Amino acid sequence: MRWVALLCGMALACATQLARADIYGYIDADGNAHFATDKLDERYQLFMRGDGAFDSRELTAPAPQAAPADGLQRYLSQHPNLKRFEPLLAQAAHEFAVELPLLKAVMAAESGFNPDAVSPRGAIGLMQVMPATAERYGLQGDQRKSLADKLFDPKTNIRLAARYLRDLMRLFPDQLALVLASYNAGEGAVQKYRNTIPPYPETRNYVKLVTQFYQLYNPVPAAPARADQPAGAGNRVTLTLPGRGNLPTRPANNQ
Repeated sequence: MRWVALLCGMALACATQLARADIYGYIDADGNAHFATDKLDERYQLFMRGDGAFDSRELTAPAPQAAPADGLQRYLSQHPNLKRFEPLLAQAAHEFAVELPLLKAVMAAESGFNPDAVSPRGAIGLMQVMPATAERYGLQGDQRKSLADKLFDPKTNIRLAARYLRDLMRLFPDQLALVLASYNAGEGAVQKYRNTIPPYPETRNYVKLVTQFYQLYNPVPAAPARADQPAGAGNRVTLTLPGRGNLPTRPANNQ
């Protein structure tokens, strides 16, 4: 039994390292933050190391002359919309037994705290919930509001995302990487590849990014996350915050 425990511990440690990645970023002239798992060009500076522990207490440390990393930390920890929506996040975290730091990490990666974000695939709002996922949980449009309009409501959007994450955690217990991969690509894709992270560069990098953000928001070390993926997989992705670069906001006449 001791050998089994030792082997399991070694496997979890290796999996955690696979799920982590160095995160690079910069803030552009318009005040938007850009993150990537690779140094895409000279603008990107190292923000978080994948092989090092991160003390979330640093997030609130004063930095009058902030270096790029300090600015990115403040951006993620002090974004006005994070404070604005934190009560809704906390309520959903309690209702569905999902960790608040995880909800924050998903929101940061999905929309950059932008409640009007819309993806080219049709994902909506703060947590980028797909209409089909919302329908699975009983949300429907009516004569007053369409399904999409209801999904733009922050409370509805956050609750649906938290509920979905809870169900994914039940489907893949103690396997955060598979939960995140399922949130990005769908649980069907994870199951198709025999309960491993699908070989989609976007999904694999999404898992790495959200895992790091989760550690950033978490005052204690994150739980080990399995990342059943081969070394050397595609690791190039760019996210723009608020809202990814490919996430336009909904037209003004729909607000």
